[in-house]
Amino acid sequence: MASSSNIYRNNSNNHRNTMKIDRPLAPSSNLRASSSFKSKLTPSSSTSNVRRSSPAFLGRPDNSVSGRVRVAVRLRPRNAEELVADADFADCVELQPEVLSVKRLKLRKNNWDSDTYEFDEVLTEFASQKRVYEVVAKPVVESVLEGYNGTVMAYGQTGTGKTFTLGRLGDEDTSARGIMVRAMEDILENISPETDSISVSYLQLYMESIHDLLNPVNDNITIVEDPKTGDVSLPGATLVEISGQQSFMELLRIGEAHRIAANTKLNTESSRSHAILMVHVKKSVSGKEADFSDNDNSSHFGSNFNPPMLRKGKLVVVDLAGSERIHKSGSEGHMLEEAKSINLSLSALGKCINALAENSAHVPVRDSKLTRLLRDSFGGTARTSLIVTIGPSPRHRAETSSTISFGQRAMKVENMLKIKEEFDYKSLSRRLEIQLDKLMADNERQQKAFDYEVDRIKLEAQDRISEVETNCAEALEREKRKCQMDYMESIKKLEEKWMSNHQKNGNNGFANGTTSREGQVGSDRSEITELKKLLQNESSMRKAAEEEVTNLKNQLYQFTKPEAGGTSCILELHKLLEEETRKNKRLEEENAVLRSQLSQQTLEAGQVTHSQLRDEYSGEGALMTNLPGQVGLQKILSLLESEDPNICMHAVKVVANLAAEEANQEKIVEAGGLTSLLMLLRNFDDETICRVAAGAIANLAMNEANQELIMAEGGISLLAMTAGDAEDPQTLRMVAGAIANLCGNDRLQMRLRSEGGIKALLGMVRCRHPDVLSQVARGIANFAKCESRASAQGSRRGRSLLIEDGALPWIVQNANNEASLIRRHIELALCHLAQHEVNAKDMISGGALWELVRISRDCSREDIRSLARCTLTSSPTFYAEMRRLRIEV
Repeated sequence: MASSSNIYRNNSNNHRNTMKIDRPLAPSSNLRASSSFKSKLTPSSSTSNVRRSSPAFLGRPDNSVSGRVRVAVRLRPRNAEELVADADFADCVELQPEVLSVKRLKLRKNNWDSDTYEFDEVLTEFASQKRVYEVVAKPVVESVLEGYNGTVMAYGQTGTGKTFTLGRLGDEDTSARGIMVRAMEDILENISPETDSISVSYLQLYMESIHDLLNPVNDNITIVEDPKTGDVSLPGATLVEISGQQSFMELLRIGEAHRIAANTKLNTESSRSHAILMVHVKKSVSGKEADFSDNDNSSHFGSNFNPPMLRKGKLVVVDLAGSERIHKSGSEGHMLEEAKSINLSLSALGKCINALAENSAHVPVRDSKLTRLLRDSFGGTARTSLIVTIGPSPRHRAETSSTISFGQRAMKVENMLKIKEEFDYKSLSRRLEIQLDKLMADNERQQKAFDYEVDRIKLEAQDRISEVETNCAEALEREKRKCQMDYMESIKKLEEKWMSNHQKNGNNGFANGTTSREGQVGSDRSEITELKKLLQNESSMRKAAEEEVTNLKNQLYQFTKPEAGGTSCILELHKLLEEETRKNKRLEEENAVLRSQLSQQTLEAGQVTHSQLRDEYSGEGALMTNLPGQVGLQKILSLLESEDPNICMHAVKVVANLAAEEANQEKIVEAGGLTSLLMLLRNFDDETICRVAAGAIANLAMNEANQELIMAEGGISLLAMTAGDAEDPQTLRMVAGAIANLCGNDRLQMRLRSEGGIKALLGMVRCRHPDVLSQVARGIANFAKCESRASAQGSRRGRSLLIEDGALPWIVQNANNEASLIRRHIELALCHLAQHEVNAKDMISGGALWELVRISRDCSREDIRSLARCTLTSSPTFYAEMRRLRIEV
C-alpha cells in the first residue's frame, strides 16, 4: 500500500499546473509582503458568532489583540488502493469555486444530497507544498518574528497526509519540502546572526508521556505551568541553538529517526505519536522611546533615551497522530493500545475546542497532556493556523465528516494575541557605559572647581577663627570668675545655716519637752525651705553656666571643622575648655554633698523629698519594696501632683516600678494612684513623664479588675491622645502595651473601639520600631481572639471591627515579618479572624488566604499551624476559593 506522502508527491508533480485555482503564489522578495492567511471572517464564523476564550483555559491579557483560529482544508488525492477499490464510486468530497473570497466544499451524503462547508482556505489535491505554506503557515511565521507566539497544527484521519504537509524534508525534491523546513528558511532569512538567536526543541507525545526526540534518554518530561500567567514550559527538554538551515535539517532527521511509526492498513508509515516542534526566536528591534527624565536623571541621560528592545516569539508546529477506527486500521496488541491513547488525546482536544466554541465556563484542559501543551494555541495568546487533511474515498466518509466538523468548531475559537518584548539589557549596558564615561569626565571637572572653592573658604575661615578664639577666651574668663564668686558665696551661706541649726539642736536637748520639739520641727522646716531655695538658685546658676559653656563649644566647633583648618590657638582653647569642665565636675561633687546634707535635714523633719525618691529609684537607698512602708504610699502619690517636673518625674518612676509588682497594684489603685497617673497624661507636656506614666498604666492594666476602672476614668481616650502626639519609640511602646492589655477584655471591645483605641493602636505603626510593632501586633491578636470567642458563643455578628477600621492590609503585610514575636502575634490574629465566616470574603480579596495557606504549611508553632489548617478546611468560602485556585492544604 503506497503511503500518503508518495501520493502527494506523485500527484503534485503530474498535475501542478493543471488547476488554475490552486497554482502556487509568486515568490516574494520580502517575508512581510507575502500572501496572507488573514482573510475576512466567513459568514459561518463572523464576528457575531466568534466565541471568546474561556478564562479557565487561559487568562486574557489586557493589552492583547483578537485573532481567530484560521482553518484550511487540504484534500489528499486518491492512492493506488482507492483508485482500484473505488473506481466505480464518485469522491465523497466536491470542491466549490470561490464566491466572494469564501472557500467552500461539499460533502456528499448520497447521490442526491450533500452538505456545504466554508473555510478560510480550501486546497485541492493539486495544491503544491509552497502554496500550502504560503496560505497556512507564513502569516504565523511573520507574527513570530514580530514577537508573538504562533502555532501551526495538522489534524486528520490516518493516511491523509499530515506528516507530508508538515515534516517533509525534501532531500531529493526541494519543491516537496514541508512547513517545518520552509518556516525555518524564512526565519533565518529575517534575523541577524549578530544580535538575534534561534533555539529548537523536538518532542513527541507517546502514550501520554513526553519523549525528547533529540535525546531519547529523556523519556518522561514534565510540564511546568506558571500559576500567574498560565504559560506552559518544558524545562527538561533539549534546547539546541540553530546556526543555519543545514543544522536544522540534521536535527529534523535525528528526530524523525526516533519518532515511533508503524504499518497499518491505512498507512504504511503511520505515526503513532504526536510530534511537536518548538522554535524559540529572540530578535533585537529598535526600542520604544523610554523616558529617563525623572528627577536628576534628566540632566544625565536626556529626555530622548531609546533603550533597545528584544522580542521573544515561539513557533509551535504540531503533527498530530491520525485518528483511526480499529476495524479499518487493523491495529492489534500493542498497536491497539497506541491507537486507544491517540484517540483519547484527540478526543480530549475536541472537547476543549467544543467548550471554547460554545463559550463554556469550564474547559477540560487538564484531561490530557496534549491539551495542556496546546492551551496557548486554542483560547490563549498565540496566532494559530489549523490545516485539516481529508481523503476523497467514500469508504471513509464518516471520518471525513468528523474531521470537517472539528475544523468548523475550531474556527469559532478566538485567541487574544499578545506581543512579548523586553529591554535588550546587553545593548543598554554598552550605551550606559559610554554615558558613564562622559559623566565621570564631567564629575572630574566639577571636582576641580569644588576644590578651588574649598581652598578659598578655608582662607576666610582661618580669619574668622582667630577672631572667634579671642572672643571665646574673654567670655570664658568672665564666666569662670562669676561662677567661682557665686559658688563661694553659696557655700558660705549654707555652712552658716548648718552651724546655726547644729548649735540650736545641741543647746535645747530634750528639756523643753513636747512644746520645744514642735517649735524645733517648725524651725527646721523653715530652714529646710530656705536651703531648698538656695539649692535651686545654685542649680539654676550651674545650669546657666553649663549652657553658656555648651554654646561656646558649639561656636568653637563651627569654626574648627576639618575643612576650616586648625591652628595652635584652637589647641589652647581646648585646654581652657577641659580645665573649665574639670572645675564644673568639682562643683557638681560639692553640690552633691550639699544635697546629702539637705536630705539629712529633711529626714529629721519627717518629710519625703525629691532627692529621697531619686535615691530610692536609683538604688542608693533601701530596696524599692521597702519604700512604701518607710515613707508611706500616700506621700509618694501626693508627689505626682507636684508642679516641679523633676520631683514629679522621679515620683512617677517610683510608682511605675511599684506597679510592676502584682501585690502593689491594688494598693496603688485604692490610694488614687490610677487617677493621678491619668492626670499626668492629661496635663503634662514632658514626654518622659508621659512615657513613664503610660508604662505604669500598662502595668496596672495587666490586672483585669483595673481594666474597667481605666476605661471608666477615660483612660483609653488619654492613651489615644498620647499616642497621637508622641514620636519617641519608647513612649509609643508603653502606650501600645497599655492598649494591648485592654484589648484582651471581652467586655470592653465596643467601648475600646468607640473611644479610638483601635485607631490609636493602628496609628502607632507609623513608628517602625520592632518593640512598638510587637505591642501593636499583640493588641490586634488579643482583640481578634476576643472577637472569635464572642462569635463562637453567638454574642456577636457582623464583620470584624479590625477589618472595618482598616487593619487587614497591615496584618497581611506583616504576616511574614522577620521579627518572630511580631510574626507569631499576626499569624494568631489571622487564624482568629478567619474563624468567623463573615470575614472570609474580605480576607480573600485582601490577600489573607495566601498567608493562611503559608501558615498552615510553614508556621514554626504546631498549634497555630493546626488552627490555620482547621480554619481553611472548615470554612466553605475558603474551601471554594482554594478549589478554584487548585490549592491543597
